Amino acid sequence: MAYPDLRQPIAVTMGDPAGVGPDVTARAWAARREHGLPAFVAIGDSAAIEAVWGGPIARVGDMDEVQRVFDDALPVWHLEDSGPLTPGTPTAAGATCALHALETGIGLTRNQASSALVTGSVSKFALHGIGYTHPGQTEFIAERCGVTATNAVMMLAGPSLRVVPLTVHIPLAQVPERLTVELIVAKARIVARGLKRDFGIKSPRIALAGLNPHAGESGQLGSEEDRVMIPAVAQLAEEGIIVDGPLAADSLFAPAVRARYDALLCAYHDQALTPFKALHFHDGVNLTLGLPIIRTSPDHGTAFNIAGTGLADPGPTIAAIAMAATLAIARERSCAPAK
Repeated sequence: MAYPDLRQPIAVTMGDPAGVGPDVTARAWAARREHGLPAFVAIGDSAAIEAVWGGPIARVGDMDEVQRVFDDALPVWHLEDSGPLTPGTPTAAGATCALHALETGIGLTRNQASSALVTGSVSKFALHGIGYTHPGQTEFIAERCGVTATNAVMMLAGPSLRVVPLTVHIPLAQVPERLTVELIVAKARIVARGLKRDFGIKSPRIALAGLNPHAGESGQLGSEEDRVMIPAVAQLAEEGIIVDGPLAADSLFAPAVRARYDALLCAYHDQALTPFKALHFHDGVNLTLGLPIIRTSPDHGTAFNIAGTGLADPGPTIAAIAMAATLAIARERSCAPAK
């Protein structure tokens, strides 16, 4: 697929230079024609790519250069040397480079020099070692964009399924107390708006998965559905946002059922990500709704154990770049004044 309507190249941060990010970013460029990828620039330490890939690289300093060289070489926005580099071995210098790459990518995208931001995987442990205090990249991006972290909503999207976990990285025991009417309503609003603005879906169809088996069985198997979820769905309906549910999660992901909906709201992390990864382990994309910029990310970690081996699958990075381009075009069209 080509993207003739994409105004600017896409910014791709390589993530931790000792992880698989440099490898899969380079191999995404190598597969650019096969997958019809738009122009993009890799941001980070060019030596990290040279350590794992022998293809052509061109250091660039502006987006015009990216466009000029993209057909013949991988454009790299080189920031700094990350010191002695051994694939698979994270360092403080590498974490610093990954953070600077993220800051640069956000800046380019916020200034509209880039059409979208694709973020490579980072090591939270390594970042925290250099004083980074955010739980992940999403919270950092939201802060830099002037958005509260609670209004940045994680969606996992693939060819046949989109899911949103209402609670994310918390212990399962804390989920019932975190699920509130206010949380569900706030996130559903952002999801509905994102489906319209970024996916071009005029009338989104959304479903809400119950927390308990059989969606609580009318209170026999839990009260969260009656106390929290049903009132949230009613409030959303008053606002014109139609959400079906709460529905029993054990049947919601069946092909005939999930096909009815544009997105599924799930009560907790694994309720969303387990079926999603079963279906879209190699082509699933992590994206953030509620931001003023388009941000996607491949749905995998740094994979230090296979960095530099050539075993890392570039498919998720290819999917993240392609989706970033699609979303950027859809958002531009949705924001264009009516003729």
